[in-house]
Amino acid sequence: MKPSILVSWLDMDRLDRMLDSLPATQAAARDALLDELGRAALAEPWEMPPDVVTMNSRVRFSFDGAEEEVAMTLTYPKDMHGDADQLSILTPVGTALLGLKTGDTISWQRPDGAMFELTVRGVEYQPEREGVFHR
Repeated sequence: MKPSILVSWLDMDRLDRMLDSLPATQAAARDALLDELGRAALAEPWEMPPDVVTMNSRVRFSFDGAEEEVAMTLTYPKDMHGDADQLSILTPVGTALLGLKTGDTISWQRPDGAMFELTVRGVEYQPEREGVFHR
């Protein structure tokens, strides 16, 4: 069973607009994100708990219970600049992270069909926590 997720209505609105403009070649990524958004509870951006992964958050996470952590910023495709620490929301890992809180673990399917488990270790930066709503 997947953990519950929380998404701000502002992120939801921006993601809906992004999904509407995606080319047909990205149908699988679009469908995966739509499935996740369909099970999300909505929150006011200014009421977002500080430990929830939102768009443009810098999040620390690990795979399959490993001690080694990865830190990346969850990013819209239009904002990707090739930085190694950026993670598109349209990747399986990016979609899996959205709306989780520190301590949550989720099992997710990779494009090749194999499963991975992802655990959120911490949210280093969250725009809502800093009062940044126009991004």
